[in-house]
Amino acid sequence: MEVRPYDVADRDELVDVVFEAAAEGAPGSEVWGHSASLAEIYLTPYLDLEPASTFVVLADGHPAGYLAGCVDDAAFPSEEERTAAAIRKYALWRQAGPRRFFLRAKYDGVVCRARRIPVAGGFDDPRWPSHLHLDLMPVARGTGAAARLMELWFERLEEVGSPGCYLQTAYENTRAIAFFERAGFRRYGDHPVVPGSRFEGRRMHEQAMVRDV
Repeated sequence: MEVRPYDVADRDELVDVVFEAAAEGAPGSEVWGHSASLAEIYLTPYLDLEPASTFVVLADGHPAGYLAGCVDDAAFPSEEERTAAAIRKYALWRQAGPRRFFLRAKYDGVVCRARRIPVAGGFDDPRWPSHLHLDLMPVARGTGAAARLMELWFERLEEVGSPGCYLQTAYENTRAIAFFERAGFRRYGDHPVVPGSRFEGRRMHEQAMVRDV
């Protein structure tokens, strides 16, 4: 496995192949079933706006995973803004799968408010202004590639002087949480409900994790 900084030549394979294949079957992967729009929330903005904070795993010369990061949330479009833009661009309310997700999310929100159950939201803490997304295809898992991606990411944060970073993952994704703990992250806060999200038919929760640099 080769791990290196992102190159613009990686873009098509990262978006068209790796993004969908890396998430398949993992807790948190069942969102609204429209890969192109999800990539425009969780991948392409990072490639376009902050390519120096993206790192790629290669297997047999082809991308098989990535870490896409942002060193300063304040200078990057929020997840809410990116989501709204993707919904408009792809007219997701007109498509059956996404529409079911949005209606389920609305229902979850009503139920949680009525029962005073916390729901997931944004993360804003100046101690940890940077964040990341990490996805690997099965061929790259268990090879040490993820650990190397994290090393490059932390080198990037030291280079720009970031005091710390955070990530948000599925509370149900115990494998991911264990990996990030080995990488020096710690769990932060509780695990609120993620409206609309399901894994194996069950409501999902979010776990924030933080690491000082």
